[in-house]
Amino acid sequence: MSAVAAQLQVHRWIYEEWDQMVATGFFEGKRVELIDGKIVDMSPQLPGHSIAIILAAEAMRRAFPGSRSHVRVQMPLRTGNDSEPEPDVAVVKGSVRDASKTEHPTTALIVIEVADDSLKRDRNIKADLYAAAGIADYWILNLPQRQCEVRRKPVRDAKRWFGFRYSQVAVFKAGESIAPLAAKSQPIAVADLLP
Repeated sequence: MSAVAAQLQVHRWIYEEWDQMVATGFFEGKRVELIDGKIVDMSPQLPGHSIAIILAAEAMRRAFPGSRSHVRVQMPLRTGNDSEPEPDVAVVKGSVRDASKTEHPTTALIVIEVADDSLKRDRNIKADLYAAAGIADYWILNLPQRQCEVRRKPVRDAKRWFGFRYSQVAVFKAGESIAPLAAKSQPIAVADLLP
């Protein structure tokens, strides 16, 4: 690293600044999210990615019927002072009408990311971020390998990106089923989640 680069100050954004930029339309037409104080480009969606999001959202609506929770699709989840990811699917407690009109949710019953070219980021940075936020149930729909990777039981780990990781990881293939932790009586066929 050069002496000049070592002297550069990097600004880490916090969600209040992020919200102000979003409110002014600064990111209009751009797919970005705030992760660890950095504004990160989101990958463009291929058709299979879009279909998997729709399938996962439909499956979560069936698993979590009624007004005790609601499904959010690609909407912000405030996971800390400097991170506001937009998971592909999240189930949040309470009805849509009960949701705050001024703040995004800070937790979810389950978060699902659909992964094709984002697989490495979803397995590492996003997994650690959601673990640090205390999300108990994190699923990755791994499209290239046609499987659902389920991460549970967040634990502290100082070596990880956000100081947390999931201690339990299981892989479910087409032909198998998995139920969300918060809806154990509602098993979902992995094949129903995959395009």
